[in-house]
Amino acid sequence: MLRLLAASVIAGVLVALVALPGIGSVSLTARDTADGFMNMDVVEITRDPAQQTVVYGSDGKTIATFFDEYRENTTLDKVTPLMQKAIIAIEDARFRQHGPLDLKGTIRALTRNASSGGAVEGGSTLTQQLAKNMLANNATTEEGFKEATAPTVSRKLRELRLAVQLEQTMSKDEILQDYLNIAYFGAGAYGVEAAAKRYFSKSAADLTLPEAAMLAGITKNPYSFDPTLYPDAALTRRNTVLNRMRDLNVITADEAEGAKATKLQLNEYKPKGGCESSRFPYFCAYVYYEMIGFFMGEEEPKSQEERQTRFEAARKKLLRGGYQIYTTLDPKVQRATDAAVKYATTPKSTKVNVNAAVQPGTGKILAISTSKKYGNGRGETTINLPADAAHGGSIYGVDAGSTFKTFTLLEALNQGLPISTSYTSPATTTIHGYEACPYPPAENGMAGGGSWTLSNASDSEAGTFNMKNATWLSVNTYYAQLEKTVGVCKSVKMAEKFGMKRTNGEPLMPTPSQVLGVNPIDVVHLSAAYAGIAARGKYCEPNVVTSVVDAKGAKVEIPAAKCEQVVDPQVADAATMILQGVLSGHGTGAGLGIGRPAAAKTGTCENYACAVFAGYTPDLAVATAYWDYRSGVQYPVTGVYGATIPGPVWQRTMTAALAGKPVLQFQQPTRDFGDVKNKKIPNVVGRHVDEGASLLGQSGFKVRVKHVRSDAPAATIVRMSPTGSAPEGSTVTLFMSNGHGGRPRR
Repeated sequence: MLRLLAASVIAGVLVALVALPGIGSVSLTARDTADGFMNMDVVEITRDPAQQTVVYGSDGKTIATFFDEYRENTTLDKVTPLMQKAIIAIEDARFRQHGPLDLKGTIRALTRNASSGGAVEGGSTLTQQLAKNMLANNATTEEGFKEATAPTVSRKLRELRLAVQLEQTMSKDEILQDYLNIAYFGAGAYGVEAAAKRYFSKSAADLTLPEAAMLAGITKNPYSFDPTLYPDAALTRRNTVLNRMRDLNVITADEAEGAKATKLQLNEYKPKGGCESSRFPYFCAYVYYEMIGFFMGEEEPKSQEERQTRFEAARKKLLRGGYQIYTTLDPKVQRATDAAVKYATTPKSTKVNVNAAVQPGTGKILAISTSKKYGNGRGETTINLPADAAHGGSIYGVDAGSTFKTFTLLEALNQGLPISTSYTSPATTTIHGYEACPYPPAENGMAGGGSWTLSNASDSEAGTFNMKNATWLSVNTYYAQLEKTVGVCKSVKMAEKFGMKRTNGEPLMPTPSQVLGVNPIDVVHLSAAYAGIAARGKYCEPNVVTSVVDAKGAKVEIPAAKCEQVVDPQVADAATMILQGVLSGHGTGAGLGIGRPAAAKTGTCENYACAVFAGYTPDLAVATAYWDYRSGVQYPVTGVYGATIPGPVWQRTMTAALAGKPVLQFQQPTRDFGDVKNKKIPNVVGRHVDEGASLLGQSGFKVRVKHVRSDAPAATIVRMSPTGSAPEGSTVTLFMSNGHGGRPRR
């Protein structure tokens, strides 16, 4: 307390001595200043300087670092005594003898600078310098930082008040340790440990005498004495430190001369932070925005200005807080997704493959990949293309295509419609009488309803279909009718139960065409939705962070993963049983099997804006999409279907990610879902078309004939689809030879 009283009196005297010229109205007196000094509040100041945040994968290895200031805090026992002696010698030789200020030096500096308009320079003890750095480090705004570093008497007094508090509550070793951790050493290095690594690629414990002297000399002017920019000035300054150490008998004259004879030998390490330097940049970006959102809190900002303010505060907390963030990233799965997205595209192409893998039953995001290089360079992007806008993605996302039919399938099964439910499904049709659904953003509070004219894609058939073969062949006109039967609103609600929403965070638009996936979504949530089906109807929100530890080693409470049984397990099992057929010889995903039980759905977006593929095994779900990231509408990927590019990406990802893992089986539904009985299809290849059609008709199948170019005799069946077996009443397409091969008819 005596120190505080003495310092307050001294503060008043100092201000009285240096009353600023030209400010006649100043009424500060020594007594007033002393009273004010006593009442200064510095309780809120924290000793903890900004530290880098480190992100880890599930294997414990670092995948990214975030920092505003490159700093690695250390303890004094891990800093060589040579470094400690060098910094004390050049900055505050009487550090261990005086209190919070060196009165003689301070009075000299104040009186010398009084005529400069109030600038206060020099005369600071190490404790005062620590106080100055702490005040600057604690500033949360640009204005606050300017105030904490402004060359004014009031700033100097606040530093002194904090210095008094530090001397009262800390030992000299603690003060020295904190100073060495917070001081700026130039070239982006904050703290002595970071500086030792930045310039010499070694720890502060291993610094030699000339290296320690060089670092000690930098803090006076970190820019002018930066050895990477001004090696001659840094060398001269180093020798000044060595001479000072010699004069104080900290080192001998021979030691000083030997050190001065040593050349400046840098061994630079250039730290890189952020996602651009990560091995897994898109996964890193997802973590970055997830943590920003966590620090911003759940309360919705009242204005865009408030949103931006809270975002910036959260960003600083992440970059400066020294957190250890442990994530769900699975290196094996990530490597599989990274390799797979290279299929049929290049890092510089505007057409991209995006990929996301999610673990069924937990919602853990195991991997996120994109074929385009992450960065700000030409041909690169920092848009997190696989993610929604809340995680750095575009608000436009990617259409889901026919992968969205799965939710209408689930709703139909959930309502008890039998799998045998059949509709005559022509190539083009108009359907009337869709219901309108409540939708808050719509002007009249309703969306959808009315009529819809649509056509099948070229990989679909026309005829009579049931839930099985309509799903296998992705028949648009069948699903439009099924959606009308179950209700657009309920179909959309089923998708929402599995976490689906538009990329911008808004609810799905409940229009009839939603069954074809016209809502813009992101592949992370699409993968999580399919993971929910794989987990027998247990949907878990996609999650990427498993635990967080702060700079002091305390665990940070983060929201637990949210999981919910959204449909009966039997319903999910029945949907899986049907989706398995997509990968068989009957389906649009034929040839994309992975050598173990798997279920999937292809998707081609409207007007070929994109192509999508989503599928799963009991232990892994992956969704992938392919489109031109500039704009799928303006730059369509004509001729590409879900099975042509996204399908192989999915297949390669699953095959590599699951290699060596046990083969798991799906649960088969035990409830009667009114399944269709399959019949063997007679093989009529090589027969005359009339004969073949007659045999198929007698077996209970419908027939469709297509002409193809072939050298086989005219009207001969050269191939048929499907083959093997199919539900009774299914349509079998016969491909009939024109008898002319590739020659044009005359």
